[in-house]
Amino acid sequence: MTKPETAAIMQAMLDIVKQIPYGQVLSYGEVARLAGYPRHIRLVSRALNLAGKDVPWHRVVNAKGQVSARGLDGGDELQRVLLEAEGRKV
Repeated sequence: MTKPETAAIMQAMLDIVKQIPYGQVLSYGEVARLAGYPRHIRLVSRALNLAGKDVPWHRVVNAKGQVSARGLDGGDELQRVLLEAEGRKV
């Protein structure tokens, strides 16, 4: 896969994430499928890491509907807080 193709796929995924309503979530797999790239689930995470502040990244969860651990950066706790602020228990 070339870089322009990857960028286009990631943009399609970000466009889906931008449409997730307040208080709702989608899994990484659902985002990839809705974007038309069901075999590129890992690119969802990559796209979210590069996304701007206008993308509600916190509304994307793992296949179990849970926040995925991110290590020591505290991102998983921030995601939990943001979702709970929207009335979503995780």
